[in-house]
Amino acid sequence: MRIVLLGAPGSGKGTQSQRLVKAYGIPQISTGDLLREARAKGTELGLRAKAAMDAGKLVDDATVLGMIRERLSLPDAVNGFILDGFPRNIPQAQALEAMLADLREPLDAVVLLNLDLKVLFKRLTGRRICENCNRVFNIYTSLPGTLPHCDQCAGARLIQRDDDKEEVIGKRLDVYEAQTKPLISHYTAAGLLRTVDADADVETVFANIQRAIAK
Repeated sequence: MRIVLLGAPGSGKGTQSQRLVKAYGIPQISTGDLLREARAKGTELGLRAKAAMDAGKLVDDATVLGMIRERLSLPDAVNGFILDGFPRNIPQAQALEAMLADLREPLDAVVLLNLDLKVLFKRLTGRRICENCNRVFNIYTSLPGTLPHCDQCAGARLIQRDDDKEEVIGKRLDVYEAQTKPLISHYTAAGLLRTVDADADVETVFANIQRAIAK
């Protein structure tokens, strides 16, 4: 099974990716993780990425695709993969399709986690991270009269990421609308898009994803 997960920041892509990994035994491929690993290992692609990032530039698509291609060559990806964070725009989607065609591993489905932007805004502004174990909590979904806390890390603070603050979230959602949303039309035309309502509990969303990719 070879799928791409689409959705705005806060739609639950990371959470659902991990559930798909466990259910289907295929790896989640995050371009952010690939970039960090390649930089740490000092590979040729990693050094190219580091040079771009150190210069304050975006890593070019060819470098990112090279990293994805290398990752797909590993044994755990023989039965498929979950792409999270790529593609982000139409040119990237077209380059990805060309690469997968060359590998004879075309996509089976593109799953869109659909969520109203007002709900997304509330999710993101309420999100807090345990500073010790990085578990995610939300101040709006904690039990009435209680403060969200990490039950595994006594005394650990819950912190708000800089990119979850209101002024940043608005910009992140604007970027999604402008660049990533056109992918919905692109993959609909290709007959690959499966839309899942992400405004539900984690288990319900996951069950709906499974039904969508089984079609």
